[in-house]
Amino acid sequence: MESFRSDDGLQIAYRTWGDDDGVPVLLHHGFGASAELDWVGTGVVGALTAAGRRVVALDARGHGASEKPHDAARYGEPRMAQDVVGLVDALGVPAVDLVGYSMGGVVSLLTAAREPRVRRLVVGGIGAGAVEGGGVDTRVLDPDALREALLADDPAGIAHPVAAAFRGFADSTGADRRALAAQASAVHRAPIPFGRITAPTLVLAGRDDPLAPRPEVLTAALPDATLTLVDGDHGSALHDAAFRRAVVAFLAA
Repeated sequence: MESFRSDDGLQIAYRTWGDDDGVPVLLHHGFGASAELDWVGTGVVGALTAAGRRVVALDARGHGASEKPHDAARYGEPRMAQDVVGLVDALGVPAVDLVGYSMGGVVSLLTAAREPRVRRLVVGGIGAGAVEGGGVDTRVLDPDALREALLADDPAGIAHPVAAAFRGFADSTGADRRALAAQASAVHRAPIPFGRITAPTLVLAGRDDPLAPRPEVLTAALPDATLTLVDGDHGSALHDAAFRRAVVAFLAA
């Protein structure tokens, strides 16, 4: 495990695999997860390294092995996008292929809109909500309900089913729930400047993912994008072999 210091002073952890001298693939996980959960455990890292790629995966602030402040002012997807830029700077590479899932997909869109070193882009686990609301679909996962669920003393009383599922996931992984609640308070809701994204983009979505409805709307909003659907919902789509194959094939093009 390696780390770098963000521009606001946090230690951001990341891991690397492979020794290819070409363009590295940078992976950004989803809310409440980590590089290990979203990318190693699903086989994505293994598929990319088997294809001869160097892979770099970070733990977002508040997640995994990175620092976890409890102040909402330290969070938000634009703040995380700046961390991605900081990691590219730390790596000292002229270009990266960027892959993000769910929260990480929003972070990756915001990064690609400002960072010309993003050569190719893959975003998964998001759909029309990124266009109509600036991020993961808040009509399905209300950020206030999520924050309350994460801070609840007794999870048995959580009424919102999707928020309850995220609370259960956080408990199962031993996550810092106060840090996650701070991110939920700062979730991105502003328009994303899709027109500034010049990198060819692959939109990946599970056919049964309630958090990625109408992914064709997101695909149409991007200047140069294609859509691939895989089997599964928000959690299981990442584990589908078709997801891994699509990422590897698109980044090799």
